[in-house]
Amino acid sequence: MSAAPPARAGGRNAGGARKPAGDRYPRPPASVPRPATRVFPLKDNIPTDRTPYVTIALIVVNVLAYFLWQKGGLSLGDPSSEAYMCNVGEFGAVPREFTDPDFSLGSCGGAEASRWLTPFTSMFMHGGLLHLGGNMLFLWIFGNNVEDAMGPVKYIAFYVIGGLAALAAQVAVRPSSEVPTIGASGAVAAVLGGYILLHPRARVVTVIFIVFFFTIIEIPALIMLGLWFAQQLVFGALDFTTPTADGGGGVAYFAHIGGFVFGLAAIKLFAGRRRDRRRQFDPFGR
Repeated sequence: MSAAPPARAGGRNAGGARKPAGDRYPRPPASVPRPATRVFPLKDNIPTDRTPYVTIALIVVNVLAYFLWQKGGLSLGDPSSEAYMCNVGEFGAVPREFTDPDFSLGSCGGAEASRWLTPFTSMFMHGGLLHLGGNMLFLWIFGNNVEDAMGPVKYIAFYVIGGLAALAAQVAVRPSSEVPTIGASGAVAAVLGGYILLHPRARVVTVIFIVFFFTIIEIPALIMLGLWFAQQLVFGALDFTTPTADGGGGVAYFAHIGGFVFGLAAIKLFAGRRRDRRRQFDPFGR
């Protein structure tokens, strides 16, 4: 099961020297399995009372940032253009820059971004269309309900702090990693953690791909998101025990874990009265 897309990593070596394109996104450890089953949510059965303007705005900003700022192009996987690589190296969040005051990746010739700015910029960066699309899909399906329970101002704060908590978890586990971490996955994971407590009885229409076949079923959100979190724990433990040579793989599992745990712990501080009004619907929206 691959429910949420990974937070990606890539960038330059210390001193500003660029990594070869093939090393920009290190492969996950061989011991980490990749299941043949893929699960993607289509929609849930929890109605909202108001238009989720903040969720829509976050999606628009992420998409515009990817195409206009990162210059990511139409690559489904990791883009490899010079402009993209420089952008990731300068504005991605590098764990070692937060634990070693004397360390810096350098820049591509322009002004180097402050290490205290990168936790925010990295939240709006992605490593390909699949990474971007998966994050935005989960944000749209689950974020609108969380925003509905909080209101726009609290929701923005929850989202941003969740992303920061996710990065803090990744830095705590990989303090010496020189690999920039990018992606909205940590903030989205916080949204998922909040959603599962707000709407524990919700159900999600889901498309399941099994090798070359697929089916559409409705499953409890508690099971879907619970299994996703369990997957992050297992893969994170395997990744931690068999790290790659440069101190990080292609998926920031502990950022996912940190964001999700933040969502579970903080949702009651941000959300108002819990509303779990379910609706009946068919998969085709009639």
